[in-house]
Amino acid sequence: MRKETAGRRLWRQIYAYRHIYLLMLPAIVYVIIFHYGPMYGAQIAFKNYRPSKGIWGSEWVGFKNFIRFFHYLDFWKVIGNTAGLSLYGIIAGFPTPIILALFLNEVSNQRFKKAVQMVTYAPHFLSVVVGCGLILIFFNQTSGIVNNILAALGGERTAFLTDPKWFKTLYVFTGVWKNTGWNAIIYLAALSGVDQECVEAARVDGASRLKIMLHIHLPHIVPTMIILLILSTGNILSVGFEKVFLLQNDLNFDASTIISTYTYRVGLMGGEFSYSAAIGLFNSAVNVLVLVLVNALSNRLTKTSLM
Repeated sequence: MRKETAGRRLWRQIYAYRHIYLLMLPAIVYVIIFHYGPMYGAQIAFKNYRPSKGIWGSEWVGFKNFIRFFHYLDFWKVIGNTAGLSLYGIIAGFPTPIILALFLNEVSNQRFKKAVQMVTYAPHFLSVVVGCGLILIFFNQTSGIVNNILAALGGERTAFLTDPKWFKTLYVFTGVWKNTGWNAIIYLAALSGVDQECVEAARVDGASRLKIMLHIHLPHIVPTMIILLILSTGNILSVGFEKVFLLQNDLNFDASTIISTYTYRVGLMGGEFSYSAAIGLFNSAVNVLVLVLVNALSNRLTKTSLM
């Protein structure tokens, strides 16, 4: 009897699970068209792109656009603002869903637990425009509720929206408010896999809820924490454009200029498509490099990684 080749075996397995592959097909087509297809246009970062000439007809200039960005007068300010916002967001926003999930896991009153979950999840479903509208209303210096409370308590009204030193804090902590409840879902799912026999044994030995939380629940979700932290560091230069752009004004411009808003100004507003493509490609390359390095470091130190 002839030995079955690897190719025939592969096609036989595909045919056996053809219904599953058909269900996957729309998602695969979507990724190819909208994620891999646009990579064809990345070559304009190395050209002096002119729409009238097309991609292939435009002049090849090599790394000229990248060098121009590196020589940009405010290059380090843009990089610093972008990385600063991202790192600040990780430091402030990474522990909060973990803490919320640990405490929610200890709540025995299901009605209260569901009420807290609903209240903390709700902000996630607000659009960026609506969320920024609320920020502009609440933190307005003359009529905002935050400044009204400060004034009622005897404090001074603060220009949260126009003072550059407040921009990063305002951006980060409104993001924490918006995403903490939603991000806690992953940790709650991880906590559902904790061995209840270990928990009961700890209670019999006299362990308090806090000790059970710290010595049983928290170690159980550490691998999940590490994976999510690695993914977060992989977006170190990918601060969202919409929220920064909507909160940006002439007075906080120095603190709110990041890579994505600068790319918008030179690319869409200035029509310098090759230059903006080079900035975007540089941004992606740095993100990939940081992701690989952090993933390798995590694998070496904790034996937990993406691969």
